[in-house]
Amino acid sequence: MKKLVLVSNDDGIFAEGLTVLCKTLLNVFDVVVVAPDSERSNVGHAITLSLPLRVEALKIPAGITGYSVNGMPADCIKIAVSSLLNRKPDIVISGINLGSNLGIDVLYSGTVSAATEAAILGIPAFAISLDSLEDPDFSYAAFFALTLAEKVINNGLPENTVLNVNVPQGKPSGVRVVPLSRARYREYYEKRINPRKKTYYWLAGEFMEETDVGDSDTRALKEGFITITPLKIDMTNYECIEIFSRWKFDDI
Repeated sequence: MKKLVLVSNDDGIFAEGLTVLCKTLLNVFDVVVVAPDSERSNVGHAITLSLPLRVEALKIPAGITGYSVNGMPADCIKIAVSSLLNRKPDIVISGINLGSNLGIDVLYSGTVSAATEAAILGIPAFAISLDSLEDPDFSYAAFFALTLAEKVINNGLPENTVLNVNVPQGKPSGVRVVPLSRARYREYYEKRINPRKKTYYWLAGEFMEETDVGDSDTRALKEGFITITPLKIDMTNYECIEIFSRWKFDDI
């Protein structure tokens, strides 16, 4: 029996990156797609509690039946594992995202959160993104996803660890395992007036190049390398536990 790959994303079930990824994976694996019915970018690790989830089985461009969900990327993984699949996936791949997920972006990314949810459920997983927003070529990213999936299945991942992968546009220079950068966006809200004279605000911003020293995902990707960053689900800052334990709270 072939290994089973569960594929999801945050760009929606009909996204080109997901289609190319699935077509490549089908050469080796059984593939099931459970993905949002439309784009859910930058929703982070949100899940749906106050509305029912609707699941629709449909034919997707990859030539297989997929399941669209009217929820978030994390919802897709939850409902796939608990209710839709007849066996536990051997790995979850989220992507291929249109646009990179670097530095602080991993906290906002629905792509990363789908993979993180899988890791929470005890399933090896990685998120993969292409560093392009125009005329994307997903072929190298899809080939690397297949290669990495085989390595992860054969070797496993440490508990509570998920991989965040970014692939440059065009032929990569190689692969580097690197930490997250400290790069972030300088954000601001544009104030506008709609035709009914009501005020609204539109989030905008520009990417700030990192100034920290040393290797990072942003720097390696800019130099043409595929980047792999292992992320921990446990966000505890263990170095600070002793520091804050010395604080006195006698007045409580």
